[in-house]
Amino acid sequence: MNALLKHSIGLLMLASSISAPAVAMAEELSLAHFVAPSHVVTASVVEPLAKGVEADSGGDLTIRVYPAGELGAGPMEQYVRAVQGVADITWGLAGYTSSQFPKSMIVEMPGAIPEGVTGYDMLWNAFEQHLAGEFPGTRPLALWVSEPSIFIMKDREIRKPEDLRGLRIRVSGSVPGALVEALGATPVQMPAGEMYNALQTGLIDGIVTGASAINDFKLDEVANSYTVGAPLGHILFYLVMNQARYDGLSDEHKAILDKHTGRGLSQKGEEGWNASAERTMETVRADTNNNVIDLTEEEIAPFKEIADNLREKLIADMDAQEILDAMVAKN
Repeated sequence: MNALLKHSIGLLMLASSISAPAVAMAEELSLAHFVAPSHVVTASVVEPLAKGVEADSGGDLTIRVYPAGELGAGPMEQYVRAVQGVADITWGLAGYTSSQFPKSMIVEMPGAIPEGVTGYDMLWNAFEQHLAGEFPGTRPLALWVSEPSIFIMKDREIRKPEDLRGLRIRVSGSVPGALVEALGATPVQMPAGEMYNALQTGLIDGIVTGASAINDFKLDEVANSYTVGAPLGHILFYLVMNQARYDGLSDEHKAILDKHTGRGLSQKGEEGWNASAERTMETVRADTNNNVIDLTEEEIAPFKEIADNLREKLIADMDAQEILDAMVAKN
């Protein structure tokens, strides 16, 4: 082969390599969480995401799930695991590391979500301008809130704020902790997986969380009194991905992942939690051993006064009215 021919072939090969579109290589992403596969997060968020990306990529982009703390048992370290790349994607609660998410957790405040507005919309409405800085090193794939929290008690009825005086109440983070304290009780922050034993042994007297947790953590085995209707706020959840891992994906795989995440996946999460709570409360009400207290409007009023005063104080202390306004702005 003469030199001219070799040179021509070389130029053709170079041109081909430059002009050829990048081919997406098969990728498997790891997704870690700390709860059992039967938890509502699986059907509401994990499965829709995993099935969606696999179908649209023809099996070239898959997600392998590591439940129940297989990649690290500590629920409070979930965000760090994503940043460090222990898992590509992690699910967790903002309240477990409340100091990292003060602006995002505005959505947890009692009465912060107006009627007809969703928590996930509030979070995404304000994300780019106000909240993105609270998620360093990661790309949020979904942000949503739980159903409204209720009182889950053992051998105690809660009908008025005075009924909480002197009690130890488990909370998920700083916002419900501040509310419980304002109501006269002592907040005890602990991961959800510890609630069962704490309530069973008397370490705590009750719990403030969403009704879906009754089923997810078998709390009906140790609780017997449930108070519904007090404005106790919501719980913020996140599903985040290591930013560098996302950046390293092909454009094709990024587009597929983007299609199945964001506001749409967040909606699935929020609706899934609400549906689970409704099913759970139906079961709780059907059990004659349970005492379900549905507060009247008159009974709700003193709880609401305390909750409203607390929310207004927290917003003022944070100088965060602009953030709240951005959250509730119409799309």
